[in-house]
Amino acid sequence: MEAGHVLVEDVRDEIVVNRQMARSMNVEIYSRRLETFRVTETISRRPGIPPRSYGVDLWNRRCDCRRFQTLHYPCAHVVAACAKVNLNVEQFIDDVYTLERTLCVWENEFPVLPDLSTWEVPLTTFKLVPDRGLRRNPRGRPQSSRIRNEIDIRKKSDGKRCGLCKLAGHSRNKWPQ
Repeated sequence: MEAGHVLVEDVRDEIVVNRQMARSMNVEIYSRRLETFRVTETISRRPGIPPRSYGVDLWNRRCDCRRFQTLHYPCAHVVAACAKVNLNVEQFIDDVYTLERTLCVWENEFPVLPDLSTWEVPLTTFKLVPDRGLRRNPRGRPQSSRIRNEIDIRKKSDGKRCGLCKLAGHSRNKWPQ
């Protein structure tokens, strides 16, 4: 604060990076009165993916990339739109990121914790019983968890057939001939 900084250092650094990225964006004004813009990236930040365009609404503090709404400070698209119409970007940064607000949070004193050896820990008065349903499945063939329906129902066969004569009632081992 003594150096004249108003915002937290991380946000200041991020705004500088966003200003550099905003230089490579094209901005179309849709409505100066409603402060809506179409910002198109001229250089793709992701290789193999074509540049995208984003809608920016300064009046409602919205950008289609959703960083502006989520982080509550301007993304590169908002910085580009503000540069197009000569608006101050810092007016769109939330008060949470001011040094004054940050110092208000940290001005509270935290009590010193006493020595751990002097802590009183109450004994448990109940017995922990394990839940058998949460145990792992036993070894062996895994159980099917599939829900069966009418497609799974097969027509009953008339038993096993002989491997030689294909008749029911006996097997290859007990072939009558």
